[in-house]
Order: sequence, then structure tokens, then C-alpha cells
Amino acid sequence: MDSVEGHKVGFGRRQIIGWLLGPALLALTFVVPAPEGLSQLGWHVAGVAGLMAVWWIAEPIPIPATSLLPMILFPLIGVVDIRGAAAPYAHPIIYLFFGGFLLALAMERWGLHRRIALGLIGAMGTKPTHIVAGFMVAAAFLSMWVSNTATTLMMLPIALSVIALLEAQARDAKAKDAAAKFSLVLLLAVAYSATIGGLGTLIGTPPNALLAAFLSQTYGFQIGFGEWMLVGVPVVIVGVPLAWFLMTRVIFRLSSFEIEGAADVISVERSKLGRITRQEIAVAIIFACTALGWVTQPLIAKVVPFVSDTGIALMGGLALFLVPVDARKGVFLMDWQTAKRAPWDVFLLFGGGLSLASGIEAHGVAAWLGALFDGAGGMPTLLLVGLVCMLILMLTELTSNTATAATFLPVIAAVAITIGENPLLLLVPAAMAANCSFMLPVGTPPNAIVFGSGRITLPQMVHAGWWLNVTFVVLIVAMVYVLGPLVFGIEPGMLPDWATNVPLA
Repeated sequence: MDSVEGHKVGFGRRQIIGWLLGPALLALTFVVPAPEGLSQLGWHVAGVAGLMAVWWIAEPIPIPATSLLPMILFPLIGVVDIRGAAAPYAHPIIYLFFGGFLLALAMERWGLHRRIALGLIGAMGTKPTHIVAGFMVAAAFLSMWVSNTATTLMMLPIALSVIALLEAQARDAKAKDAAAKFSLVLLLAVAYSATIGGLGTLIGTPPNALLAAFLSQTYGFQIGFGEWMLVGVPVVIVGVPLAWFLMTRVIFRLSSFEIEGAADVISVERSKLGRITRQEIAVAIIFACTALGWVTQPLIAKVVPFVSDTGIALMGGLALFLVPVDARKGVFLMDWQTAKRAPWDVFLLFGGGLSLASGIEAHGVAAWLGALFDGAGGMPTLLLVGLVCMLILMLTELTSNTATAATFLPVIAAVAITIGENPLLLLVPAAMAANCSFMLPVGTPPNAIVFGSGRITLPQMVHAGWWLNVTFVVLIVAMVYVLGPLVFGIEPGMLPDWATNVPLA
């Protein structure tokens, strides 16, 4: 899981340029006539899209604040009334994300996520490569359900303890070099695997859920929680070992000696947790039941037709408020003080992105933009998918991954439809690529957290991240081509009927 990443530092040149350029793009649509093939109202919607895209990227104001613009501007320029503009801010996928975050917050509140992580790490052995593997598996699994920021913050002190142990054992220059390399690999591995794990579920990272919401709202096409896992989890299962191999065998070659005392470090950390508590067991049961409900939702819907992934998420979240820890003191598994830590900025960004997408689709802006890329139809589809992934990935190295997805998903869908391709063939890889920022500290919160340890230089992160960026573009595209036809019914070169079903505002 993610929250909206803020990359702004102060109010510098980028923010000043964005602050001026965004409104100028909107004003231009009131001065310059609409281009051929686009209505005047559609031209104004394009101006709003330009304003929001620039402000999301440059961040002259906070990203969530920019996300409120459709509710202000769409009624003013006559695109839709306030009810129509506000409706996407309450899309069911937003509540799916909220329910998932309640489960994650409960795991964090009672320490269940830490117990799971230490158990997975301790099972992998004490060789450097095995320790790295243990940290990666733990971080990836947890970040499928828990914020990748929280996962990284939790794993970092444990990783630093193991690193300190190895550094204390280093007696000569060779051993010190080996310790420094292990430190670099372990910290990068924690950050990267926390990012990779988010690909596994719809609630793992906002672009996944945003894609599902966009498809549901715009085309009436539903991606279920279990369906996404059939594609996302294999990407994680293949991606984590692949990243481990690259990090430990190719980019940085680690030695295979035993780290004396590493098992003791993990054991001490586990002993601090004590015996598993009743609260942890209760949270684990609710979490397991909710996850099982998500996976089996299509079967449940045959018996109870109106049960949805969102309903299951909210049932799990509400159950946390109902199970007492100390009834006399009024302590329950979840309280509102904890629930307030949910990423409300993400919910606003979801709503703003979906409201903007609704205006773009309903007033022909997406189709007009898609027509501009009509020449892409002559390009090999596989190459086009790869280029789209690489473009999105490069953008998210510098900007919010959720804002990037919100900006470009409608355009990518329109391009796909224009060239006669199933939109999912481009959209699913693009949404996944939006999460794979490995090169720069500003790319994702996990990158920034481990970079802040002072043990990683920018060139080292760029070097390792470049390898993973290229690798994951290839992996994501390959997985979508292999699993997409089986899970989503994707047939390259075939435009499905649902892709032409665009409801009017």
C-alpha cells in the first residue's frame, strides 16, 4: 500500500513554473478556438486536464488540493453539475482501499506485521544472500497489504542491526568492503521489495486500484480483487527472486560466508515481541477471512449476488471496531484515532482523477487525444506496450505514481481504442509500471527512507535502479501477455465490445 508521495521541497523554480503554466493552459482554451474534432466544451475540459497535470507534476500546491479542481471548475464551465463532479469521489474502489487500510493499520497497531516479518526473515538462514532473501520476502509480502512506507520503516532498524553486527566482525580492509557491500544490497533490497510487493493486490499500491476504478466507471468493466491477484501475485513471485538474483549475483556480488550472531539478532527482536497476543490472533483471523472473501468473491456472489470486494473490505474493517480488547476500558482492535491515519490524500486523488477522467471521456477529449496517436497503430504492439511502460516508469521517478496514473490512464486507453487494441493490454502494464520507481530517492517513499540512512549514494541507487527498471518493464509486459488472455480475456489486435461502452455525463 502507498500514500501520495510528495516530492516538493520548498517553493522553487519548478513550483513557480507550474503555478503559472497550469492556469495559462486553461486560459488558453478560452482564447484559442477548439481544434478540429473537439467541441468547445471538450476543449475547456482539456484545459482543466492540462492545469491538473501540470500542478500534479510540479506541485505548486499539495497534490490532494489539486485533486479538488474538478468539483470547482467543471460546474463553473458547464461540464457537469456539482453532483456529477462529486460522485467519483465516492467510488466503491475508494472504500475498498479504505477497508484495506483499516486492516493494515490494525496489523501495525498490535505488531502483527512485525511478527510476520521476523518469522519470515528468521527462516531464511544466516548467509548474506539468505538474509537478503529473507528481508525481501518479508517486505514484499507485507507491502501487499500494509503501506510500503510502514513496511520499510519497520524493516530498516532490523536491517541496520544485522549490518552493525557484520561491521563489528570486519577486521581487515577486505572484510570491511564486504560489509559495506552487504549494507548497500540489504538496504536497497528492502526498499525495492517493498515496492515490488505492492504489485500483488489491488490495495497494494494506488495505481492498481485507480485502474480498476477507471475501468469500472468509464467502461463498466470490473476487475475483481482475486482476478488482479492472478496477474499481480505471479509478478511478485517472479519479480522478488529476479531482483534478489540481480542484486546479489549480478549488480553487486555478495560473498557466501556465515554472519555470526545474525540469528541471535533476529531472535532478540522476536523475543521483544513476547508471546503472540490475543489481539494479534484476532486481527490475523479477521485479515485471513477478509482476504479469503476477496479471493472467493465470484463464488460468494453466486449465493449472495450483491456482495462485492468493497463490501467485504468494509465488513472486515467494521469487524475491527466491534472486537473488544478490553471492553471495560472501551479498547477495541480498532479505534478512530488509529483509523484517522488512513491516507485521505490518496482518496482525494482517486476522486479527482476519476472525476477528471469522466469529463475527458464524456466530452470526447480522450478520443481526440487518441486520434493524435493514430500513427502508433503501425508500430508493433509489443514495442508500443514496452514504450508506454518505460514512459510511465520514467515519469514516476520524478512525480507521484498515483498522479501520473490518474493523468495518463484515460489517454492510454484512448490510444489503445484508436489503434484497435484491447485497452487492458496497455493499461495493466502502465498501472504496474507506475509503481516501479527504483532509480531515485524521490521515486518512492521506500527509496527515500533507505537513502536517508546515509549508507547509499545516489550513483549506487541509480545504477541498481536502472537494472531493475529495465528488468521489470520486460517482466510486466511478459506477464500481461502470458496471463492477460487467461485472466482478463485479452486478445492482441482485438477490440472488446466493452471498450466502446463509454457512458455520457
